[in-house]
Amino acid sequence: MVDPVRLRERMVRDQIQARGVTDERVLAAMRELPRHVFVEEALAYKAYSDGPLPIGEGQTISQPYIVALMSELLQVEPGMKVLEIGTGSGYQAAVLAHMGAEVYTVERIKKLFHAARKRFMDMRMFSVKLKLDDGTMGWPDEAPFDRIIVTAGGPEVPGPLVDQLADPGRMLIPVGGSKRSQTLVLVEKKDGQVTREDKGGVAFVDLVGSHGW
Repeated sequence: MVDPVRLRERMVRDQIQARGVTDERVLAAMRELPRHVFVEEALAYKAYSDGPLPIGEGQTISQPYIVALMSELLQVEPGMKVLEIGTGSGYQAAVLAHMGAEVYTVERIKKLFHAARKRFMDMRMFSVKLKLDDGTMGWPDEAPFDRIIVTAGGPEVPGPLVDQLADPGRMLIPVGGSKRSQTLVLVEKKDGQVTREDKGGVAFVDLVGSHGW
């Protein structure tokens, strides 16, 4: 593989900044994190390409631009408590942790959970806490969360996640009536009121669980 530092710089410049992402902490995290570590060795040469990649078990690591966009829309500040639903490879959680968040991430697939936990241990990312469970139920013992990010698409916004969102708080979740085709929805809670705003079309793997598919 060509020098990964150069590949990351090109990825950020051509795929992320060129599409309008400006948050400096997001850009810095994606310049510095070795994305190729989060994919299978045979696909490492594609790690910085402009698209999602398979990570096994029918799941994917999201396109770099989508990771950057969601990280920016979340408006994470250092020290915030963030819940992620759908650990997958662990890359999105790593980006948020690099931005200074205390990340709690839930994965339902045992093989992916153990692989992600090993990556975080190897990278000494101790600000990321992992749980093997139904992500649509959230992580009630650690609620409330300043921010919630869901990296799988479901038919509706799960009620338990809304309940576990702090006030004020922001949540991003792909929502759609058909699988693999959703709208990215920004849910905000402020002064006891919950609002929703559509942020464009996206395509994520299915959100499976009690409040998903």
